[in-house]
Amino acid sequence: MSTGIAVLNFGEPSEPDRDAVVDYLERIFLANMEIEGETTPEAARERAHSLAERRVPALIEEYEAIGGSPLNAHAETQAERLESELVARGHDVTTYNGFQFTEPFVEDAATAAAEDGVSNFVGLPLYPLCGPSTTVQALEDLSGAVDDLDWSPEYHEITGWHTHSAYLRLRADAIRNTLEQNGLELGTDTRLVFSAHGTPQYYLEEGSRYAQYVDEYAEIVNRMLGDPGYELGYQNHENRDVEWTEPDVESIVETLDAERVVVDPVSFMHEQSETLSELDLELREEAEERGLGFFRVPVPYDDERFIELLADLVEPFVADFDPEYYGFQSCTCRDSPNAMCLNARRNEPARNE
Repeated sequence: MSTGIAVLNFGEPSEPDRDAVVDYLERIFLANMEIEGETTPEAARERAHSLAERRVPALIEEYEAIGGSPLNAHAETQAERLESELVARGHDVTTYNGFQFTEPFVEDAATAAAEDGVSNFVGLPLYPLCGPSTTVQALEDLSGAVDDLDWSPEYHEITGWHTHSAYLRLRADAIRNTLEQNGLELGTDTRLVFSAHGTPQYYLEEGSRYAQYVDEYAEIVNRMLGDPGYELGYQNHENRDVEWTEPDVESIVETLDAERVVVDPVSFMHEQSETLSELDLELREEAEERGLGFFRVPVPYDDERFIELLADLVEPFVADFDPEYYGFQSCTCRDSPNAMCLNARRNEPARNE
C-alpha cells in the first residue's frame, strides 16, 4: 500500500516582495476573520485587504532585516528527510509539502498525492502544540481538499504531539547546549524565558487548549532541566482590536530581575520571522537596553532526532498497526473520526471509581 504524507506548515514568503507579502497577509487575516465577529464574505475580504496593507510595511522591513524567511526551505528539507527515513525503514512513502498561506498550498499537496495514486494518505502538521488556526485549520483544509477530489484513500490525521518524550528531550537538550556554549548556568542571575506564539483569547474562550499545552511544555522542560524556574510570555500580533494571550514576552523581559536572559522559542519547529526578527532583533534590543545579556535557543529544526521523531509519529499509520500502541487516541481538539493525538487521554474527564 503506497502512502502519501502531507507535511503541513504555516508558510511564509521567502523574499520581501510586496505583492507576495500582501497576498500572504490577506490569506491569514481572511482565514481568521471569525475572531472579529460575523460579517459578509465581501466585507471580510475588504477587511483582510485593509489589515494586510496596514501590516505589510513592517513585515517587509523584518524580511529585509533577516534576509528573507527560511521557513519554507527548512520545511521542505524536513519533508525530504522524513521520506528518506521512512523509506530506509522499509515503507513505500512519498511526502508532499503543504503550506497554509504560501505555495504549494495544502490543497496542492492533496492534489499531488491523488495524481500519484497513493492509497493511504496522512496529514502531519509540523506544529508541536495543537492550536485552532494552525494544526486544526491546516487539517480542515486538507480534509476539505480530499473531499473535493475524485479520490478515496484511507485517510488519517495527526494532531497534538508536544508531550512526546523524544520531542521534550530534544528541546531540553537545545537549551542545555545554549547554556554550555555560552558558559551559562540557570539561576538567579540567568533566567529562562519561554516565548510562545500568541493566540487570540477568542479561541481559548471557544475551548482551545493551546495555552494549557504551552503551560505543560514549559513545566515539563523546566523539570527536565533540573527545575531552575522560568518565565513564560507570548509573542502576540495585535493587528486588530481583539485580546491576545497574556503576558506579552516583552513585558516579561522589561520586568525581569536578572543579569542575563535565555529565550526558548516555544511553538516553533523552523527558524522564521518570529524567531529571527521578533526575538533575535526586537526582543534582544529591548533586553540589551535594560542591560540584560540576551541568548536565544536555536530551533532544533535540523536535528536528526527530530526527523526520527516525525517518522515515529507517522509509522503506525504507514505500517498499519494500532496507533494506540504508541499512545494515540481520538483527538479532542479536532472533531473528526480521522484525527488522533497524544493529548486525548489527559483531556478526558476524570472517572468516578
